[in-house]
Amino acid sequence: MTAFKAEPVLWIVIPCYNEEAVLPETAPMFLKEVTHLTEVQKISPDSRILFVNDGSKDKTWSIIEDLSKKDEHFIGIAQSRNRGHQNAVLAGLMEAKDRCDIAISIDCDGQDDIAAMEPMVDAYHDGCDIVYGVRSDRDSDTWFKRTTAQGYYRFLNKMGVEVVYNHADYRLTSNRVLNHFADFHEVNLFLRGMFPLVGFKSTSVYYSRHERLAGESHYPLKKMLGLAFDGITSLSVKPITIIAQLGFIISILGFVGVIWAIVRAVTGYAVAGWASIVCIVCFLGGIQLLSLGIIGEYVGKTYMETKHRPRYIISDRTWDDSEEAHKN
Repeated sequence: MTAFKAEPVLWIVIPCYNEEAVLPETAPMFLKEVTHLTEVQKISPDSRILFVNDGSKDKTWSIIEDLSKKDEHFIGIAQSRNRGHQNAVLAGLMEAKDRCDIAISIDCDGQDDIAAMEPMVDAYHDGCDIVYGVRSDRDSDTWFKRTTAQGYYRFLNKMGVEVVYNHADYRLTSNRVLNHFADFHEVNLFLRGMFPLVGFKSTSVYYSRHERLAGESHYPLKKMLGLAFDGITSLSVKPITIIAQLGFIISILGFVGVIWAIVRAVTGYAVAGWASIVCIVCFLGGIQLLSLGIIGEYVGKTYMETKHRPRYIISDRTWDDSEEAHKN
């Protein structure tokens, strides 16, 4: 067996929102993986599985409490209200950063291959501080989702956002990375684009994604589009640059059009017909409204950032902690 450095304490961070159907299925799978990694001496026996209840309206929190009573490896925290997937992942990671050597974030629906954790831990032992879980294929997706997702990653790169292609939020991070990541105070979170900004040695582990084991997806098209737009506006100002360039081009075309109209009028060929004028006015009006909308989105995000509101508030834990509920 390969010789490893001191056994690191691993915390698996799992955001949960209305997962009463799938949690009883996947919790034993997480425990089995932790037990295996402990037996082969790749992680410490003090490793934990941290469930983050993101304001669920079903029995998710009750299930987490029951799991924590049955096995010490299971622990949980509950947010005071639903804050969204990205904030739930952040809450779990910040809770873990001072209590573990490495943390792995993963969804609880069983779609991400839990067995990929072992090569992630191996990569950490080889000196990597960040290990990205990357899908090797998208065969389980519909044609629409596969096409839009792949196009989105390419679009992000063109917009100047540094992301790992086909990586979501399945990743291993060392506590060194997490402590530096704590200095990132953005309210508008797009974690998969923020972690590459931290730096340090990184690598990728490839895996095949499965179908959801139970329950329904909590990420409909509307939420996916919202996250996609957050990724662009939170990490890139290139859309504003494009607006400026587009405005310059349209201004040049408008100036040429004015000269052309004057020349035609002087030479006795006055421009007849209102249709062309209406088309031009509507086109310019649409461009202006679109541009104002994009700029307004940036202004709105700036407004939210300046408020410095807490990104999460932890209301309950499954273990006793004399410290006040963390606010960040």
